[in-house]
Amino acid sequence: MQAASALFGSTTYPAIIRLKPRKGPSPAIVVAAAAGTTSTSTTESMAAKWAQKTVVIPPQRRGCHLITPKILREIEQDLSGFKCGLAHLFLQHTSASLTINENYDSDVQDDTETFLNRIVPEGRSAPWKHTLEGPDDMPAHIKSSMFGCALTVPITDGRLNMGTWQGIWLCEHRDHATPRKIVITLNGM
Repeated sequence: MQAASALFGSTTYPAIIRLKPRKGPSPAIVVAAAAGTTSTSTTESMAAKWAQKTVVIPPQRRGCHLITPKILREIEQDLSGFKCGLAHLFLQHTSASLTINENYDSDVQDDTETFLNRIVPEGRSAPWKHTLEGPDDMPAHIKSSMFGCALTVPITDGRLNMGTWQGIWLCEHRDHATPRKIVITLNGM
């Protein structure tokens, strides 16, 4: 139980991997030889590791918000320790969503919000049964399912390996938002 609770910090954890014995040199030594090195530190640097952190995004107005800079500030120390891997972002909410899209022109964020509001009806004339939490709640659940609550981004040389014009968006689908929690898990070498 203590080990499980430790996962919720931002500490990096080495993974234990057991391989079947085989003939010939270990894969780490083969990689080291191909790279022209023979040190045992290569074996250690090739070990898989994990890091995890929960990032809290303050309440945002309804719409799509570029959050890449905030995410990077929060994980940069852990991220820098990975040569190759994956970053998994998981939003712990059902009325907001995550997506990767345009990071330069904010008109794209506004146009995406316009599209979502046109495609998912809201208000008294909307056909939704679930209205206990307000007229924007059920449309928010549908919009959240459309974009999803999770992203996976490759890590290369200590950075998120996204395209030049790509950014991470938090899409807030409620009129009166609460802080949003994103669990970020880094895995790699």
